[in-house]
Amino acid sequence: MTEQPAGYREIFAVREYRHLFTANLLSLIGDQLTAVALAFLVYHRSGSPLLAALTFAGSYLTWVAGGPLLAVVADRLPRRTVLIGCDVIRAALVLLMLTPGLPMTLLVVIAFVANLCRPPFQSARASLLPDILDGDRYPVANGLDNIVAEITQVAGFALGGLLVSAGSAQLVLAADAATFLISAALIASGLRRCVAATSSPAEPSGSWWSETTAGVRVVFGDRTLRSYLLLFWLSCLVYAVEGIVAPLAGEYGGGARTGGLLLAMMPAGVAVGGVLLTRFCGPALRRRLMLPLAVLSCAILLPVAAHPPLPVLLALLFVSGLAGAFSIPLNAMFGRAVPAAYRARAFGVAMSGLCAVQGLAMLTAGALAETVPPSAVVSAAALTATLAVLAVMTRWPTRALIPQPTTA
Repeated sequence: MTEQPAGYREIFAVREYRHLFTANLLSLIGDQLTAVALAFLVYHRSGSPLLAALTFAGSYLTWVAGGPLLAVVADRLPRRTVLIGCDVIRAALVLLMLTPGLPMTLLVVIAFVANLCRPPFQSARASLLPDILDGDRYPVANGLDNIVAEITQVAGFALGGLLVSAGSAQLVLAADAATFLISAALIASGLRRCVAATSSPAEPSGSWWSETTAGVRVVFGDRTLRSYLLLFWLSCLVYAVEGIVAPLAGEYGGGARTGGLLLAMMPAGVAVGGVLLTRFCGPALRRRLMLPLAVLSCAILLPVAAHPPLPVLLALLFVSGLAGAFSIPLNAMFGRAVPAAYRARAFGVAMSGLCAVQGLAMLTAGALAETVPPSAVVSAAALTATLAVLAVMTRWPTRALIPQPTTA
């Protein structure tokens, strides 16, 4: 592998990636618009903050509830078919939500079912990238995808709110359905069937449950893959700060505006770090920096317990996100190390575990913040994450530092 990082021009020279990138961007925008529009719509009709929150959280809950199980679809069927099918189903369900007089409970259920298409879609897409991007193009594309996801998350929420305010939630849902249909058309026209088809499975097809657990066994039965996941999951314990952003802002005498700044710092850091790692660091340097950055992403928040001034707190959160960009080359190494026949299920396991870890960290932080200053809770989460990451590093396999070849 060349030690010079690939450029964005090189990855966009691959026709399949251009179509996948644009389709994914549209799907991400659609997901964010749906979340915002439905939260407003459900709250407006029901007046229930809890029901609105559950509707908003549905996209995250689906990964925990069905990530590994639904990712089997992306290994059983041609991945091109899975991508198109998920987009078409989501478009149809979003259009169904526009039915006048739809009961509120049914609206929430339809939204949850639509969100169930996310795990197979994202797993299928993640599984395709190592096959269509060779050499350093794959980790650079991973970095770009992460940057776009972070920016889309912030911009999508803001755009959704503006569109709902300017028009109506129904108008936003109609636009959302259009994004999924355009995404499906891009995938249908841009991906060759031979590229998108899954390799023959390494084992005979069994029951759905046995295929799901096979993906779990492949990941946790391999020391390298297990180390990748544990490093990623445990470092994300610092995202507990998102669960207590409101009381943390209150501790600093601020409100929603301060909370928004606190929430934006880590994603902004990840976006900048992704550019620095993938565009200005060669593959060997990325691998050398990965473990130190993992520790830094957690340990940098230890001083928060001293209640630093708000600008310092914002800077610490930004640096945490900046170092947290280590997950971008780690994700590429994970994708290349998993056998192609299990790749979608492996990504399903990774995302489900991530959502579960982050959710548990946020709930724990919220419970602690009932009796402990939020700044101290942030520092406690940082200490826990730092110790956990250091523990993973003590058993870090040597071959984990070497990029794994794609298994066809």
